[in-house]
Amino acid sequence: METPKKIDDNISMKTRIIALVDCDSFFVSCEQADNPKLKNTPTCVISGVNGCVVSRSKEAKQTGVRMGMPMFMARKEFPDVNYIVADHDKYHSYSKKVMNCLKDYSPDIEIVSVDEAYIDLTGTQKLFKKNYIEIVKDIRQTILEKTDIPVSIGLSHSKILAKLASDKAKKTGGIFKIGKNDIESVLEKTEIEEICGIGRANALTLKRNGIMLASEFVKKGDIWLKSQLGVNGVELKHELLGECVSKVDGRYEPPKSIQSTSVIGEGTFSDNIDIIKMEISKHIHSACARLRYHRGKCKSVGLLLRRKDFVTLCEKKILLKPTDFELTVQRAINEILPKIYQEKVLYRSTGVFLENLSFEGEQLSLFTTEEDEKERNLSKCIENIEKRFGKNSIRTGF
Repeated sequence: METPKKIDDNISMKTRIIALVDCDSFFVSCEQADNPKLKNTPTCVISGVNGCVVSRSKEAKQTGVRMGMPMFMARKEFPDVNYIVADHDKYHSYSKKVMNCLKDYSPDIEIVSVDEAYIDLTGTQKLFKKNYIEIVKDIRQTILEKTDIPVSIGLSHSKILAKLASDKAKKTGGIFKIGKNDIESVLEKTEIEEICGIGRANALTLKRNGIMLASEFVKKGDIWLKSQLGVNGVELKHELLGECVSKVDGRYEPPKSIQSTSVIGEGTFSDNIDIIKMEISKHIHSACARLRYHRGKCKSVGLLLRRKDFVTLCEKKILLKPTDFELTVQRAINEILPKIYQEKVLYRSTGVFLENLSFEGEQLSLFTTEEDEKERNLSKCIENIEKRFGKNSIRTGF
């Protein structure tokens, strides 16, 4: 006889109502929101000037552009498509706006990526005096009105089913619900590799054992699943049956490090120290802005230079005290650069990284000096200038 599954004591045994909000073609959607002229056009975002396609509009998909397609191939094969180099600061800003919209509907939100979040809506029918489908429609419309970002939303009783529903929502008008009475029929039409959490290796293992569909997967006993896939396989089965094994967890985990890297200019190699310094300054600005967003400070900074032959040069410096101030980071980078830069050597990319991070709420220092206060005020001035005149309107210099 199998041991009954033990559900986390912190999870209410009552039925949960969980939605997964997934931004559609997020990077492209951000570019279209930023520049409405791009709407309804074949548009792709690429990872770098010489990178590959990482996001496509529906028009680009219809044209035939493939995800991960190298830039030089895409331009040659599909010259009429708009190609835009990824701007992750922009996407981070739009992501924050989307996630802020969700806070109006429930305090229980788990952000799983820049364009995806789970939201526990259990019990909100009474609050909003609407059924759950109407609430989800409101969420979708609110996000569109406030951010101009289209989203697909899956609604069900567990995170795995909500994820499965959101995938189907992209093909069915933006919203898809998997209720208790729908689970069996949905699983009968779902191939095993479509399930989030079933990797390629596990899918092959299951198929070798005659399990092709999700409906066949959930009929297997817990002991057998544990022997093949471990405890995660057992939890996955119960999630697919509509049991909320994994609750929506909104605990915030700050980044362990922050980095900003990119190829130089338009993808051309350069040995020009002024161009390299300009690129590094952009990275310092971007990395420090993200550090301040997380209300953190760094105690270690690093510089990366990658040569044309892909040899990577890297150097770090420990600071006297934690900081989020760009000029302090700039001074440290100024000391590092001469140690790794070589004249008459072509470089393809640059990068800056911040490590040994500490965050607001942690003890950073027992005393605040006059210099600390000046740095804090100047950082606020830089942020206010950018809010008024736009990103990169001011940067530090060498």
